[in-house]
Amino acid sequence: MALDVKPTRSELIQLKNRIKLSERGHKLLKMKRDGLILEFFKILNEARNVRTELDAAYERSREKINLASAVNGVVEVRSTAFTAKESPAISLSGKNIMGVVVPKISSTGVRKPMYERGYGIIGTNSYIDEAADSYEDLVEKIITAAELETTMKRLLDEIEKTKRRVNALEFKVIPELTAAMKFIRFALEEMERENTFRLKRVKARMKT
Repeated sequence: MALDVKPTRSELIQLKNRIKLSERGHKLLKMKRDGLILEFFKILNEARNVRTELDAAYERSREKINLASAVNGVVEVRSTAFTAKESPAISLSGKNIMGVVVPKISSTGVRKPMYERGYGIIGTNSYIDEAADSYEDLVEKIITAAELETTMKRLLDEIEKTKRRVNALEFKVIPELTAAMKFIRFALEEMERENTFRLKRVKARMKT
């Protein structure tokens, strides 16, 4: 029985090329996904360490400020804090991790020499200096943690997008193209058999 659809060898070749392209893209996307996952876990370990350091820095800062307040009084400590001449400056840029642009946070003026903090060295004591040191360390840890956690979120989003594309190629696009190619190949073989059968009948009639 003749097929209603009359595919061509050109269509078969086009499908083969599309399958090869899809398989190559699938392989590259899997490599990208695996590379992103490795980067994510590497940064995750770093972020865990920074988070532990951040929690410790926070507790240390609370202890130092409470001790400074107990020795000097809350009003004196607050007055000293307001003498800071300059606020820290934060700048945001980007860096590339396997095609994903993630933030790079830089800071200046967070950690200051004692003479740049704005309060007089003679009028204060070491408790205030230690409190200032601990809070400068805390701010640096916060900036580092913010950079790492934002980077992790960007990488995780890209991993999910890449996984969806890998799955779409693996379970939908490539199987559908392969099925279409098999159908066209079968149809062409059927057409060839029909043509061969017709040719034999024509030759048989010519002999009679």
